[in-house]
Amino acid sequence: MRCTEPVRIFFYNKPFPDVKLPDGYTIISLEVENDYKKINDCLWKGFDHGDNPDDDIDCRIQMQSGPNFRKDLTTVIKAPNGDYACFAGMWFDEKNKYAYLEPLATVPEHRRKGLATIALTAGMKKTKALGATYCFGGVHEFYTAIGFETICHRELWRREWQK
Repeated sequence: MRCTEPVRIFFYNKPFPDVKLPDGYTIISLEVENDYKKINDCLWKGFDHGDNPDDDIDCRIQMQSGPNFRKDLTTVIKAPNGDYACFAGMWFDEKNKYAYLEPLATVPEHRRKGLATIALTAGMKKTKALGATYCFGGVHEFYTAIGFETICHRELWRREWQK
């Protein structure tokens, strides 16, 4: 079985989106606060897995041990009540001078406020200052709406075994 998906890039030689943080929200990096449970809750709800997140935070801890992971590049937007409303993991490949986003999620009740754009842009600005020239984004149309360009399509294959 075969399907395709777009490869999208935001080139840093053009202006970044300019969106104002809504009143009551705050933007921080994981260097300032790194609450694994709040991260897990935000990503669980942000990827529409349901209301009640599982209690397994080991994957969140493991994610932060990956190559090129940096707490200072990962952005969290906190809701007025202190919960994490949006999470944008940003990675920087120093050798090849590019950034890549993984993951980006906004809790449903905080969507349509520009939080994902704000969090993503904060990470991209930080990686540009480090020497990155572009950032890889996701496949959703959100990315093209804020200036990412589709540079190609990749083919994905899945082998199906006959029984």
